Amino acid sequence: MKWEALNSAQQQEVERQLDVFSRGAAEIVPAEELRNKLIKFVAAGIPLKIKLGLDPSAPDVHIGHTVVLHKLRQFQESGHQVQLIIGDFTGRIGDPTGKSETRRQLSEEDVQRNAATYRGQVYKILDPEKTQLLCNSDWLSPMTFAEVVNLAAKVTVARMLEREDFTKRFQNGQAISVHEFFYPLMQGMDSVVNESDIEIGGTDQKFNILMGRTLQKEQGSEPQAVILMPLLEGLDGVRKMSKSLGNYIGVDEEPAEMYGKTMSLPDELMLRYYEMVTDLSNEELSDLKAAVSSGLAHPRDVKMRLAYTLVRMYHGIEAAEAAAQQNFITVFQQRALPQEAAIFSVKAGELEQGRVKLVRRLTMVGFADSNSEARRSIRQGAVKLNGVKLEDVNGEIVPQEGDILQAGKRNFIKLSLM
Repeated sequence: MKWEALNSAQQQEVERQLDVFSRGAAEIVPAEELRNKLIKFVAAGIPLKIKLGLDPSAPDVHIGHTVVLHKLRQFQESGHQVQLIIGDFTGRIGDPTGKSETRRQLSEEDVQRNAATYRGQVYKILDPEKTQLLCNSDWLSPMTFAEVVNLAAKVTVARMLEREDFTKRFQNGQAISVHEFFYPLMQGMDSVVNESDIEIGGTDQKFNILMGRTLQKEQGSEPQAVILMPLLEGLDGVRKMSKSLGNYIGVDEEPAEMYGKTMSLPDELMLRYYEMVTDLSNEELSDLKAAVSSGLAHPRDVKMRLAYTLVRMYHGIEAAEAAAQQNFITVFQQRALPQEAAIFSVKAGELEQGRVKLVRRLTMVGFADSNSEARRSIRQGAVKLNGVKLEDVNGEIVPQEGDILQAGKRNFIKLSLM
């Protein structure tokens, strides 16, 4: 089916879906194939199969994980079928992506326990009626050794060493176990067996996902298109969201905790979070961006709306109302330390014997344009650390993780040690 064969309404629908599915994407490989698949869908009405693989290597889903889940939900809302593949077989090996050493293989009990947790959490976003839940042990476990050898023969070692992490380990003389080469092959087989039309994943999964295209071509099938989503920065605004780094928002966290953590997000990341992890429509997102750009929307209000939206999505409207009200009482009525303080990272190299000049810190975080202005604020009693007034213009502070530095009634910063 060609574009010219579609009527005006069908063409508009293809363009609408392309606009929705491209939202926030880091890369589409290749973009024209995605377009052609959507043209076929609109013309024939046969849903596309949209694949996402999840290795149950950790039991908790956080907001960063939901970037790809929201993309799947967008496809579901446009009439497509999601293939959610739990890597209960590949999870026993572990994805080598980004690792400097061979990963510990998970036990069968670990995999099954983590997989059960995933199933309970992903349906907070996905529509169960439009989700095909699969386990790749169903087709990978029965493979004979001869079939595995035949699969391995389709890809060269040189191709495998194109992976940056494998290359680094090889150049540094670090061990690469042969079984790690099989991980992308197995992920590719998931696409072959299930005849996936589109696969979604993070940018760090590009090599693995493209292997699916390679193996589908080898089998004589139409290769899947690929949508790669960026990795979401955590609450520190710098590093990828990760539970181990403590810069995460868990989807199962209590409403007040979820609201408060969101309010600690740096202002410059607010719109990115709206785009990547909320259910706002493209039209609402466009209006919000325009309001922020023009100055019509105050950053604090935009962040409060984001916090409200996330709590509403995972806990409901009543919980969101309660969390928003509690934040208002805490910040404005009790004048306690605010939940919405932006995070400012303090590097070890900036400290002398663990200390830093108070005046220098005020200018570095933007609370004062000059040292003289910083001293004036201190003399006026406007500077506090964790609610305690600091009055020595020559004083030093010993930053601790989570300290709240305040200048005036509305300027707050949360310190994070690096």
